[in-house]
Amino acid sequence: MTLARASLLLLTLISTACAGPRDERASGPTIASAAPAASKPAAAIRLAIEEVVRGLQEPIYLTAPPGDPRLFILERAGRIRIVENGKLTAKPFLDITAKVRNGGEQGFLSVAFHPHYSTNGFLFAHYTDRKGDTRIERYAVSSDSNVADPASAKLILSIDQRYSNHQGGLNLFGPDGHLYIGMGDGGAQGDPHGNGQNRNALLGKLLRLNVDRGDPYTVPASNPYARNGEGRGEIWAIGLRNPWRFAFDRRDGLLYIADVGQNSSEEINVVPYTKSGLNYGWNVMEGAECYRLPLCNQSAKQAPALTYSHSDGSCSVIGGFVYRGRKLPEIQGHYFYSDYCNSRLRSFRFAAGRVQDEREWPVAPLGTVVSFGEDGAGELYLLSQNGRVYRLVAGKAPA
Repeated sequence: MTLARASLLLLTLISTACAGPRDERASGPTIASAAPAASKPAAAIRLAIEEVVRGLQEPIYLTAPPGDPRLFILERAGRIRIVENGKLTAKPFLDITAKVRNGGEQGFLSVAFHPHYSTNGFLFAHYTDRKGDTRIERYAVSSDSNVADPASAKLILSIDQRYSNHQGGLNLFGPDGHLYIGMGDGGAQGDPHGNGQNRNALLGKLLRLNVDRGDPYTVPASNPYARNGEGRGEIWAIGLRNPWRFAFDRRDGLLYIADVGQNSSEEINVVPYTKSGLNYGWNVMEGAECYRLPLCNQSAKQAPALTYSHSDGSCSVIGGFVYRGRKLPEIQGHYFYSDYCNSRLRSFRFAAGRVQDEREWPVAPLGTVVSFGEDGAGELYLLSQNGRVYRLVAGKAPA
């Protein structure tokens, strides 16, 4: 993979986060203080990274069914590769490259294994089709546990896209067993079509589907607009710009949404996963500040738990996971995240309704972080634009 090709990865995710008309930059009153600078970790607690595998082409996501020791790594062009016993298997688990448009923020962006994958063999792919639209498809594993059946594809949801950026990119099953889908506002700058606040559009939203009933799904009755006709039934939350990555805490069910900002700041939202109908503010708000003036109605907007400025060279938040593995007990409950432009490894704990114990972890150079991953045991990984996958491990104690 050439450097020129690698540089295309998530290019528009970054360019539209960092660039934009200067007259659109938020200049209104601040409604919440930005998060304080991250503190250095205690000397007794050190982290390091351990390279897991090489030889991948544009790795973009890593996951595994609960309890499964294998690693399933997505290559953005349209393949899922398996790492088993530390080695990359020769044959892809799934290859849908013929169906995928790959470039910029488009491609094969994530896959979610059904909570009962061990018995039903279902997995749900989130990718950009050849027309540039978002498709959510269900696949089934074949008689060979290391190979999915491409002929088993079943369309769950298709969402039209006008532009090639701000398309979200993650499917994830929640603690309730429903499939959550993060959708960006559909692109360009400043959400020109107002999708974020439009309850009749699926763009700029967090969606929630019951994929165990109906054909191809049903809308859960507890979704905020399922029965009142005030919006699309699939919507769980509105007002998102580009939730590239989000996560559920395996232990307490808190939902963490890392939403990529426009001109000035990045944000991470933390809420109980049971809270429906929240409005995260875009494109009225960017982070904790007004984005559009004088029309800046801040009422009924969910304030972010943490924001950080672009002033330090940051540009695009890369959300991770809450650590719930067993190998690093010192960091239990820490939510990890990074940024595409500086690739700093940071974390915080969320307790008593607020961000606590913010840290920045000095580790070896990561390249350009494009995603985090979580294996079947809750251990965490980082995926880099340099084609490498790293595992988070304990660092050496100071001499």
